[in-house]
Amino acid sequence: MSTAVAPVMSRRAFAAILAGSFLAPPATAQTPPAGKVWRVAYLSFAASASPRSEALERGLRDLGYSIGQNTMIEYRWADGDLDRARVAAGDLVRSNVDVIVTGGPQATRVAREATHTIPIVMAVDYDPVGAGFIASLARPGGNVTGLSALNPELSGKRLGLLREIVPRLTRVAVLWNPAEPNAETYWRETGRAARRA
Repeated sequence: MSTAVAPVMSRRAFAAILAGSFLAPPATAQTPPAGKVWRVAYLSFAASASPRSEALERGLRDLGYSIGQNTMIEYRWADGDLDRARVAAGDLVRSNVDVIVTGGPQATRVAREATHTIPIVMAVDYDPVGAGFIASLARPGGNVTGLSALNPELSGKRLGLLREIVPRLTRVAVLWNPAEPNAETYWRETGRAARRA
């Protein structure tokens, strides 16, 4: 008598599936491995649910995972408090979740400080290489993967569009928040574009 054994999926493979779920849902649902209940953590500096956390749930469902049956999601909201985020990340690591999904660069930094073994999936970070989360976009290395939204070149394109709309434009004011991760990158690119114009 032979027994069929369900394929075993690693945490890293599951993290890759999660990262892909943020890009686009597959045309057809996949069948997750039988018998495993995945424990997913979602860590965010926000105060409550966001479009990203809703996208996570929708993406998991689209992939054939059933929340409450073969997948559990543990939400941690820091409400903008760094100490609260660090406590939450530490709790998640101690509870040995399978993967931590982060809802922004602050949450990614806190999660990375808390663990170098549990996979971390960035829902979106602007410059994960510049922030030191990953080695490169092509080969992230370590335990962090996910999506990057770094597009400082758009700063120059926005300035170019503004000049097309207002041809006699000679001065532009730029408002930016130096506390926002990667704001300086966008500021520098805007300055470069202005000097070229």
